[in-house]
Formats: sequence, C-alpha cells, structure tokens
Amino acid sequence: MTPAELARSAAADPAPPASLAPALQALWWTRRGDWERAHAIVQADEDGREAAWVHAHLHRLEGDAGNAHYWYRRAGRPSSTAALDAEWDEIAAALLG
Repeated sequence: MTPAELARSAAADPAPPASLAPALQALWWTRRGDWERAHAIVQADEDGREAAWVHAHLHRLEGDAGNAHYWYRRAGRPSSTAALDAEWDEIAAALLG
C-alpha cells in the first residue's frame, strides 16, 4: 500500500484495513478527520516510536506545539515544520515502508 492508497481508503472505506498496524490505523482516522479516534489509538501504544510520531502529528494538527514537541522527542524525531499534509505523507510513507 502507498500513502496515496491509504488516503484513498480513508476517503472511501468505512474502516481502515484490518491488516494495518495501529500507528497506520491512527493515520487513517486522522485523514478521515476523526482526531479523537486516532488519538485513542496512539495513546494505547505510548511506548511505541511509530505511535509517538503519529501522536506528535496529531498534537501539531490541533495546534498544541508543546505537546507535539514532547511526542517528537519520544519518537526520536526532529519536530516537523512541514505542511501538515506533507508530514502526513512523510509518516505514511515511512510506516508503510
């Protein structure tokens, strides 16, 4: 699956593919506009670096830069300054491998 296919799935399908890892499911829900559901997924995996990266993106999306910086550090990633859609694509591409 590519980031574009993931985005298309979020636009068309009622639920994410069951085969997606939790961090990718959270990205799927983020693209769908369901911040709360995406946040619940990444909160359930607080120790995972992938989930922390998505968690950072979510807090950046809501405008909470301080919380986003915390989660970028937990993910071992630099804080992003990219456009939010570009960052979503970057995270999706990295997690989809």
